[in-house]
Amino acid sequence: MTQQPSNAASGASDLSEIEKETARANVDTDPISANQRDFAGLRGHVIAWLAVGYSVFHLMVMNVYPLETWSYRLSHVGGGLILGFLLFSAHSYHGDRHGGRPLWAKGAVAVGGAGILYGLLCVVAIWINGRVFGEALPPAWAMSTFGIPLAGGSALVIAAAWFAPGPKRQVYDLGDTLLALAALAATAYLIFFARQLQLRAGMPMALPGDMWAAVTGVLLIIELTRRLAGLALVIIAGVFVAYAFLGPWLPGIFEHRGYDPKRFFSYIFTDNGVLSAPIAISSTYIILFVIFAAFLQTTRVGEYFVNLAFAAAGHRRGGPAKVAIFASGLMGMINGTSAGNVVATGSLTIPMMKKVGYKPQTSASVEAAASTGGQIMPPIMGAGAFIMAEITGIAYMDIVYAAIIPAIIYFVSVYFMVDMAAQKANMKGLPRELLPKLDVLIKQIYLFSPIVVLIGALFMGYSVIRCGTLAMATAAVVSWLTPHAMGPKQLFNALDNGARMVLQLVAVCATAGIIVGVIALTGIGSRFSTVLLTLADQSQFLALFFAMVVSIILGMGMPTTAAYAVAASVIAPGVINLGVEPLTAHLFIFYFAVMSAITPPVALAAYAGSALAGSDPIRTSVESFKIGLAAFVVPYMFFFSPAMLLDGSWIDIAHVTVTAVAGVFLLSAAVQGWFFGRAGWAARVALLVSGLAMIYAGWTTDLVGAGIASALLVVQRKVGLSAGVSPGTD
Repeated sequence: MTQQPSNAASGASDLSEIEKETARANVDTDPISANQRDFAGLRGHVIAWLAVGYSVFHLMVMNVYPLETWSYRLSHVGGGLILGFLLFSAHSYHGDRHGGRPLWAKGAVAVGGAGILYGLLCVVAIWINGRVFGEALPPAWAMSTFGIPLAGGSALVIAAAWFAPGPKRQVYDLGDTLLALAALAATAYLIFFARQLQLRAGMPMALPGDMWAAVTGVLLIIELTRRLAGLALVIIAGVFVAYAFLGPWLPGIFEHRGYDPKRFFSYIFTDNGVLSAPIAISSTYIILFVIFAAFLQTTRVGEYFVNLAFAAAGHRRGGPAKVAIFASGLMGMINGTSAGNVVATGSLTIPMMKKVGYKPQTSASVEAAASTGGQIMPPIMGAGAFIMAEITGIAYMDIVYAAIIPAIIYFVSVYFMVDMAAQKANMKGLPRELLPKLDVLIKQIYLFSPIVVLIGALFMGYSVIRCGTLAMATAAVVSWLTPHAMGPKQLFNALDNGARMVLQLVAVCATAGIIVGVIALTGIGSRFSTVLLTLADQSQFLALFFAMVVSIILGMGMPTTAAYAVAASVIAPGVINLGVEPLTAHLFIFYFAVMSAITPPVALAAYAGSALAGSDPIRTSVESFKIGLAAFVVPYMFFFSPAMLLDGSWIDIAHVTVTAVAGVFLLSAAVQGWFFGRAGWAARVALLVSGLAMIYAGWTTDLVGAGIASALLVVQRKVGLSAGVSPGTD
């Protein structure tokens, strides 16, 4: 899938240095590709066709041929599991083994494989008996014996994959093929008996087969999540599953009567758990926009966005960092994962930032902060807006409108941060001869039409699915105006890439569904909310502070979609019960769940950036936290000032926006120690006080903040002039 460098964005035969770097960066930007196998020959073609079929299946169901909800969601999860195990090899936290597997692992795979194959045979017999021979009752021998071999065999193969995996990127692994077959067997059973399972889920009449199919599904989901998202989310999910069984022995609010395995697992694989809101969104909006992102990447239309940003701002002070803010925010809005976006755009922007003088640590931090900010940028918000609409019942467009001003303030703050850092270091921009030609790129502004169509259709009231499909089609059409017109081969590659890119989110959303199901079954969410109310003692501010802490802790090591879904289930009811508006409460929780990606000590986006920049991960996470500091203030701003969420008169909205921008400017100056010249610690404290005063809505505090800032500006000017220093200009 290596792609050739493009001159589409420049329209010239000789590429600029930036365009060459862009082409090289686009060769392999998948954050989990290091664990993806290299395929060749027939096997590679078969898996590519399976991936294309997975994408086409979803597009057809969403746009042409609707499918019953349960079957569709189960197909989404099951298909993702099958592709995931075929594409991504296991890895070990004890180091990779490049030699042969130990004897016990080979034995586990052999015994487990026999169990999986027997379970698959039973499911096939059940299907043939019902669909071919028309028998009302499935064969008793198959129903009573398939479950234990299937679940036990899967557990054995997973154990071998965990403790004794083969080398990374190996072409073939028998164990992973067996796990793909186990996913096929469990999913086929659940789909075939989906309607019955809906009626008897979690009830005494649930069949043993229901439980064993669900057990197999949960094991496979957890293992694929381990491979694609790391161990943190797996541990959290494991704790929640254990909690469902250990309730009778736990103290205080954690105590519950406990559940037997049959009730728990048959309940967890319904729309109360695995198939709940996260998978509902993953199977529709997330996969749609991931395929859209794949279309932009394959047609090189997405490349135009980066080149235009470099042409417009690359020559300015700290130009590549400012380019990263625009490009990463735009692409992060679409692709739905902070760490993935860091790798996709950071592979270009981080080296360029280092070239103009930013430290490796700062380069990675800027990229992490900008990419994470893409998750809060309307109208897509990395699928967050869709999940919020699904959970709350609030209209999608209401969420989009409300999120506009907070997102703008965040990105303005990041811009201030990088600009002041550039001033302190007296950085210059990149030479214009190394940059794409702006006048040439302006003539190709039509390449922005996919984004224009997407946003325009959303605001015209079309359904989100229709809007995404139209934007995808537009990307294909405008590609015909470039040397990389989308023909059959490019279309195939885009659909193939889209399926591969979405697998991590499928696994993560399914695991989040397990956690949500435990919360719903045990009632721990409502009890936690009661405790939250008691601790807050009717104080909305304290309740929101606790919500911030819990959201960040839950979000550490988890992708945005999972972090928000879990945090909203646990925290939101208690905050809303204290009188906070549902939209405000959920946006508040969402912001902090997103910002956990740049919050030490576990900051996935910052770690991804540090790997590209060659910087220390912990120091990078601390600096990315500082650069994204506004995001930790903005939620309190819209809590105290509902006008920031467009809830108020235009005068109030304009007032709160202007003062908020001034406030984050002053906060940025305090963090960077630069206010029209270097600022000492006393000046930084004064800037912090004035910034917070400007942020808090109220004319009195605004006047206080403006007064402090004005006095400090006079002092800074005098100090600068007496020292013979004049502030730089951009």
